[in-house]
Amino acid sequence: MHSFKHSFITLFLLTLCLNQPVFAQFANPFGTSKTVAQQREEVLKKNQQTLKHLYAVEPKAKDLIEKAAGYATFSNFGMKILIAGGGTGTGVVMNKFSSKPIYMNMAEVQAGLGIGIKSTQTIFVFQNEAVLNNFVNSGWTFGGQMTAAAKYEKNGGAYQDATIVADGILMYQLTDSGLAAEVTGKGTKYYKDSTLN
Repeated sequence: MHSFKHSFITLFLLTLCLNQPVFAQFANPFGTSKTVAQQREEVLKKNQQTLKHLYAVEPKAKDLIEKAAGYATFSNFGMKILIAGGGTGTGVVMNKFSSKPIYMNMAEVQAGLGIGIKSTQTIFVFQNEAVLNNFVNSGWTFGGQMTAAAKYEKNGGAYQDATIVADGILMYQLTDSGLAAEVTGKGTKYYKDSTLN
């Protein structure tokens, strides 16, 4: 009996010792060890990769973005899965009238998306500075239902396979296989990152 008790205590202590570093390492699964500067750099790098990907599958989008007041790119690649389903991603808004990037976050608040979430890159194109500033300062939630009333002035050109998602805002969505035929993102919220700005 004594031997069994001694063995049990030894096993318990050994387990505790072995688990200690593991608990310390994963104490905050949503935390990051990167500095603010590193995080900004990573977001800007993703932005360039997203644009490169978009221009490869839809070359005419470059002209549309160059004529716009600004654009935003968001990526959920390597996103953190939330407990309720859905997840988060990062992005940046580039305003033609300002050299300072505005760092943003996205959160997919729709529960039950499951494990098979595809990585997506979303690009917004803003017709004017007013809609861009509203997007940045007020945040925006994608309801997933575009209305025929929403408008984006063509300026003599087509939308180049983008979807009008709100007045003055076009949206492209890229998946691993290319340009998405139908944009998705119901329940996705976009908001300014308080840490990186």
